[in-house]
Amino acid sequence: MPPGIPTQEHEHLVAAYGASQHRAITLTEQQAALWWAHLDSSDLTASWIRTVGPALTRLLAAGQLLAATPAQQYVEAMLDADGLASQYEAGATKVRPVSFSGAAADGRTLDSLLYLPVIRTKTLLAGGMTLPEAMMAGRAQLLRMVASEVAAAGGGALGVATAANRTVTGYVRKVNVGACARCAILAGRWYRWNADFNRHKRCRCYGVPSSKARPGRLTDPMGFFHGLSRAEQDRRFGLGGAAAIRDGADIYSVVNAARSTVRLDAYGHKVVATLEGTTRRGSFYRSMRREAEQRTGQRFARSRAEGRQGLPRFQLRTPRLTPSEIYRLANGNRDEAIRMLRRFDYLY
Repeated sequence: MPPGIPTQEHEHLVAAYGASQHRAITLTEQQAALWWAHLDSSDLTASWIRTVGPALTRLLAAGQLLAATPAQQYVEAMLDADGLASQYEAGATKVRPVSFSGAAADGRTLDSLLYLPVIRTKTLLAGGMTLPEAMMAGRAQLLRMVASEVAAAGGGALGVATAANRTVTGYVRKVNVGACARCAILAGRWYRWNADFNRHKRCRCYGVPSSKARPGRLTDPMGFFHGLSRAEQDRRFGLGGAAAIRDGADIYSVVNAARSTVRLDAYGHKVVATLEGTTRRGSFYRSMRREAEQRTGQRFARSRAEGRQGLPRFQLRTPRLTPSEIYRLANGNRDEAIRMLRRFDYLY
């Protein structure tokens, strides 16, 4: 077989990884729907605080961890199928899946994110919608958010596994059969190792690690388009868009013209950070405390008792950057990206 062509083993690994992501999303969605049904419609907030909210928070964190865990094994298995060895920097050889669990992709806490469907339900009720309709709308929002957060955790871990392993040169976007128009125009596209994986809500696409032995190749999204039935073309690209593409219009222009995006920075600052791991029991907090102790020779209090004994309490002043922000700041410098991923506790 010519070099660079994926083998059956590659295809099996890609399919198995995709199945693991689908399973993590589906299981979390199913359990989330069951917990939503436990809400007391006569007092949504009280039942949320008492049982449903904490249960859903734990559930989503578990789903994120489930999606993030296979990333490094997947990357290494793909390289092994290429006949290549993985290469890591000392002290940055393992992806930390738990770093992608317990916080939303935008850095907020899971409990605050998951309460939004309750707010939506109460708002719709106040606007005159019937209880069953409002509950169904809240449920739909909850499932959309759960699916997106689990997928984002898997994608974040895969991005770190890709960046940390120097044998990987980049990744190819794997687009599933049910992909939307926005994803369809990216089908098969190759990206550098530090390129952020753009996804929309409920996006089920994921990356296929590439190497010098299997560099990946750009594919024509028109192949995806023509592989759809006329009805599917109309549904995914819109009646006018699909007709324009069939008439010879540029597929990229058609899709991009129908899309509008909004870019937001957390807290209105120039960097995107996360609060996950920054509490006193968090891994990033402990890492920064340990670093400060080594630098200053000062021991910081580990407990209230040590504080009462006179030891100062460590104050975390360094925001924990997200992987996407790290890639942006590293500006293509892989050494710097790996250093920052290790510093911000995504690698160890």
